[in-house]
Order: sequence, then structure tokens, then C-alpha cells
Amino acid sequence: MWKQVNEDFWRENRESKVGQVEDTVREIVENVRQNGDKALKELAKKFDHVDLDSVVVTREEIEAAYEQVSPELVEELENSAYNIQRFHEMQMPPGLWLREVEPGVTLGVKTTPLERVGCYIPGGRASYPSTVLMTIIPARVAGVDEVVMCTPAPINPLTLVAADIAGADEIYKTGGAQAVAAMALGTESIEPVQKIVGPGNVFVTGAKMMLRNKVEIDFPAGPSEIGVLADDSAVPEYLAADLIAQAEHDPSSASLLVTCDPDLPDKTWAVMEKMIEKAPRREIIEKALENSGYIIAEDMDLAVEIMNGIAPEHLSIQVRDPLDVLGKVRNGGSIFVGPYTPVAAGDYASGTNHVLPTAGHAMTSSGLNVAHFMKTSTVQYLTKEGLGSLASTIETLATAEGLHAHCESVKVRMDGEE
Repeated sequence: MWKQVNEDFWRENRESKVGQVEDTVREIVENVRQNGDKALKELAKKFDHVDLDSVVVTREEIEAAYEQVSPELVEELENSAYNIQRFHEMQMPPGLWLREVEPGVTLGVKTTPLERVGCYIPGGRASYPSTVLMTIIPARVAGVDEVVMCTPAPINPLTLVAADIAGADEIYKTGGAQAVAAMALGTESIEPVQKIVGPGNVFVTGAKMMLRNKVEIDFPAGPSEIGVLADDSAVPEYLAADLIAQAEHDPSSASLLVTCDPDLPDKTWAVMEKMIEKAPRREIIEKALENSGYIIAEDMDLAVEIMNGIAPEHLSIQVRDPLDVLGKVRNGGSIFVGPYTPVAAGDYASGTNHVLPTAGHAMTSSGLNVAHFMKTSTVQYLTKEGLGSLASTIETLATAEGLHAHCESVKVRMDGEE
């Protein structure tokens, strides 16, 4: 399972499988487009093996969910929610800023929240109340008016409690590509949204990509992954724990160690073997480790360059001078600095977001944040004096492009009375 790999192995292994399910996704999308709620109920029966009278989650169902969740769990969900809200509030831009750049020329940016967004929450292998918090709370902080959540039935009570704590306005019992289609196209019960965020399997990702002409999305978020940068100062037990923690997510997950210490992979594997033997999700971990491995670099600078080329979803830096290495990092969905910063801290408690770009998309995409739920409009406010200072440039360039009415729109103002 634990083997030396190269960058090509990693990239090929992480390539999206969306193309393999395109026909199935298209069929599901068309079914929802034509049949609405009826399609959602039929697909819930087919894929989730549940009979639904309605896809709408009622307030009574949410209250009943609280009775099935311990007060201790509710308290820790609230603690996590507080930390997530605190961090995302730190990201908030001003609603409007204006600056006079020269006499009579004032420029600025107006930031406006979206009106209605959809949050997709996976089901299936596990319940993910943390993802509920990570998607809904940033939308709330950004000022979105209506936040919708879709997740497969039957819904774990913990997921419903998390949605209530986070502030979901509407919750629906539908998952997979059909949930994405419902939020994008609308059904009798679900009004369309402007944007869909959240992770999911290849069918969910495929539907998000297919429907981008109807709805905006965050980014492709596939199976989870970690890249660890380590030198001879790293503690093998910590490395092993982090690599295994990522592998237990899903058989398609992957873990990569990049190091300049040739002895470290074997030291780490010796610990990993013992941990795997006792792991409750051993079968999943062993399967995921087939997608995993290590790379030995000549020095740390080369190790960083390799990792920048990989652009992992989670990047852990466990080296002698982690802040120096951090300064050289260009690509990583979320970065975990130092030996006492496990990925699990970001997954649940620190407040940073764990909905992140995978499969190299961290080269160009950012992890989920308040900006995903907002849009910006540039603003310009000119006086006659200000317009006069720009008139020559406007008229000369507009004439060069043959747009004479543009020139006139300036002249009529400059020639007119105050």
C-alpha cells in the first residue's frame, strides 16, 4: 500500500471521473427538469431506498431531531458554529468604499450578497454536520437572504440539528445529482437558487458542472486529499495520524508525503501499520492508501515546488521552520502549519472552512469563504470637473474604435450648462 510515487501518478490518480457518469447525470437532470418533485421521490426510492411523502423537512422534524441528539453534542456544534462565524466575519469586506482618486473623480466598489443559495450536504457513508456549518454559516455571515440545504434521506438527526444551529431557511430530503438539478432548475417544492456550494460524489460534481449555464457553483470538490511537507524534524506519529485521518474519509481519498528526509517514509509507515490494524474504518483506509504514497525530494525547496505543482486540498507543513516554508507555498486549499495543527482542527473547530478545491483546483480556486456568497460592482462618481479631466482620453480612444456616440456622450455634458 505505502509506496514511492511521482507527480504524474498523483495527478492521474486525482483526475476527475465526471466524464464517466455524464450520461447518467444527464438522464437524472432531465428527469428532474420534466417531473419535478415526482422525480425526486422516485430517485430517493431508487438510490436511497426510502419512500417520501414530501421532500420538505418540517419544523416538527427538526424539533424531533433535537430529542435524539445529546446536549453535549449540541453544545459542541454550537462551539464549532461560533468559531466558524467568528473567522468568516473577519473576512467581510465593507459594503461600499469610495475614494476620490483625483479632483472630481471618485471610484469604489459596492459589495452585495446573493439573494438565494443552495448548500449540498453529502450523506451515505457518514453524517457530516460539520459540513452543514461550513456551508450555511458563511452564507449567513455574507448576508444571503435565503439559504437552502439539500441532503439525502433519511437525514441523520445530527445533520438537522446542525442545519438549525447554522440558520438554514429551508431543508429538503434529496441528494445526489437530482438535488443539484432541483436547486438549479426548481421543482414544485424547491425554488431555484443563484448558486450551489458544497462537496459531493462524482454524480454531484457532474451535475454541478453540467448545470453551470443555469446556476453558479463554488468549485469542483471531489474526494478528500492531503499533502504533507516534512523534514527530519517531523514526528512520524503525527505524520502517520494525519495521513490515515485523510484516508479514512473514502476509498477514493488520497494521502501524500513529500519529504527531503529519505528515512522518514519508512519511519512513518512503521507507525501507520500499527494504527491501521486498530482503525475502525480499516477497509476504507487500506483502499485509499492504494491512491497514496510518498515522494523524496533533494531538498526542502524542491519539495515545496513539487507540492505547489500538486496543489493539494489540505497542505500540512511539519518542518523545522514552518513559517519560512509557508512563505514559499503558492498552492493549497487550506494550510496547516506546524506539528500541533492537524487537519482535524480545521475540519471541526478552528473556524476555517473545510469545503475546499481538490484534484489540483487549488491552483486557481479558493476554499469556501464569504466572497463565494457575494458579488462586487465597481462604482464611479464624476463631477463636471472630473469628467473634463478624462474627456480627452475618452474621446480619443472612442474615436479610434469608431464609437462616435461614446464621444458625444461626453461632449453633450461638457458643452451643456451646469
